[in-house]
Amino acid sequence: MDIPNIDIQLKTLPNQPGVYQYYDKEGKIIYVGKAKNLKKRVSSYFNKTHDSGKTRVLVSKIVDIKHIVVDTETDALLLENNLIKKYQPRYNVLLKDDKSYPWICIKNERFPRVFSTRRVIKDGSEYFGPYTSGKTVYTLLDLIKGLYSLRTCNYNLSEEKVDAGKYKVCLEYHLGNCKGPCEGLETELEYNENIKAIRELLKGNFKDSLQQFKHQMKQFAENLQFEEAQKIKEKVEVLQNYQSKSTIVNPRISNVDVFSIMSDESYGYINFLQISYGSIIRSHTLEIKKKLEESDQELLELAITEIRQRFNSNSKEIYVPFSVNLGEAIKVTVPKLGDKKHILDLSLRNAKYYRMERFKQIKIVDPDRHANRIMAQMKIDLRLSEEPRHIECFDNSNIQGTNPVAACVVFKDGKPSKKDYRHFNIKTVVGPDDFASMEEVVYRRYKRLVQEEQPLPQLIIIDGGKGQLSSALKSLDDLGLRNEIAIIGIAKRLEELFYPDDPIPLYLDKKSETLKVIQFLRNEAHRFGIEHHRNRRSKGALNTELESIEGIGEKTIVELLKHFKSVRRISNAERKDLEAVVGVSKASKIYNHYHQK
Repeated sequence: MDIPNIDIQLKTLPNQPGVYQYYDKEGKIIYVGKAKNLKKRVSSYFNKTHDSGKTRVLVSKIVDIKHIVVDTETDALLLENNLIKKYQPRYNVLLKDDKSYPWICIKNERFPRVFSTRRVIKDGSEYFGPYTSGKTVYTLLDLIKGLYSLRTCNYNLSEEKVDAGKYKVCLEYHLGNCKGPCEGLETELEYNENIKAIRELLKGNFKDSLQQFKHQMKQFAENLQFEEAQKIKEKVEVLQNYQSKSTIVNPRISNVDVFSIMSDESYGYINFLQISYGSIIRSHTLEIKKKLEESDQELLELAITEIRQRFNSNSKEIYVPFSVNLGEAIKVTVPKLGDKKHILDLSLRNAKYYRMERFKQIKIVDPDRHANRIMAQMKIDLRLSEEPRHIECFDNSNIQGTNPVAACVVFKDGKPSKKDYRHFNIKTVVGPDDFASMEEVVYRRYKRLVQEEQPLPQLIIIDGGKGQLSSALKSLDDLGLRNEIAIIGIAKRLEELFYPDDPIPLYLDKKSETLKVIQFLRNEAHRFGIEHHRNRRSKGALNTELESIEGIGEKTIVELLKHFKSVRRISNAERKDLEAVVGVSKASKIYNHYHQK
């Protein structure tokens, strides 16, 4: 798939919280950022001249933008941290400032120390980071210090020196913060077990540490060592509390691939989320063109195989919206509720947004293709014999039986054709009779089109249920157009679509584009009709009393209203003020009318 240019990508970004990723021409992530509103935040990079030269360089290198939509701004912050740790994009470090960034070091030595540093030395030590926030480093180190007893001294604790008794325990030992490896009071094996747990914790894997502490707590409790058990319990709570703040997925969900699919008549859109240690570390959406009307299951099975190969995924479990056949080596889970269902819904939302953005991009780049797709889908959804390129929708408007009017709005290729909109004042119906009014306006509309040899629509939509539809059908029968034009009625309450001679209504998916076009038509007809009705009613209410004055016509009333702004001011005006606007004769009639009353 060709990458749309940056301008088009910016126009189609969602106004949702999420994380954005910038890619260079080689397809490498060069920057990851979070946003409360993706469209506004990403657009800001391209809508102004930046003071920072580094930012200008970054913007010049961007050729593609991808994003992951999440629920909240907090989720975006956490996901941003996960992705920066995973990919370490170049400009996430360069664009902050010129200083070096903090790392957490596990020193390459006997009884390794764990500390923060801004210098990475290639001496065999392990470094975790870089962290974009020093606060994150201090929080992690405090967490580690509270969970594990580690030495803080910089002694060379070689086996020979410890056995020779060269060192003595310090205050940290007496405070309970260190177990005294300098005097051989803690074995290297015990110490390294803690280092192993710390290493996993820094990678984001809290599961092993939690299990270890819970096991220790249980043992202390069984041995009636309740004070020790309570200390371990507090550590478990600290670890769980930190973990809940550092992930947007349940930490028990680890090493899992999540797949969801959205499809239409031509394409399938499959979103992939990779979960590691309770955090999202990758999101990718694949677009597949249908060739043989493949089912969603067939498309999803094909996409899962392709995506897992592309990203070298070895996950033994996948979450999907429905059962798929991938062999016995992979566990397939179809979540129904809870955190697993939540992450599947998040994947589906990203697939939907990707599909919407593709449609918007196509609409900008190739509007004809967009219209063709909509028309083809409407033909299928509404069971029509031809594409509804020309649609007309009718709506009646009257309030308490006054000023009954009707409106006809016209859509061509799925878009409003406002020059073809028409108003109708009801002429033959007395009182509020929607059925008779609908029969009149449909008859008048298509009698005129036939007489003038104008093109007829492929579809008529009647705003109302079976009664209004029957009335419109009667007019088409009278004109001999019953089989020339497709006609349906839409009932407001449940969005039911009624067809002639079919008692069972059709229900479209609430999110389908066909229903959205029909709702747009119906709402336009309602707006257009109400607007005309209000104009007539307002004109009648304002002008009724003025028009009742003999010798005062419409032009005079308009002049008066322009000057005095309201009927009440006209009624209270002095004779000389009226004379200045409409002359002595008419002013006298108006003044006498109101003052005699």
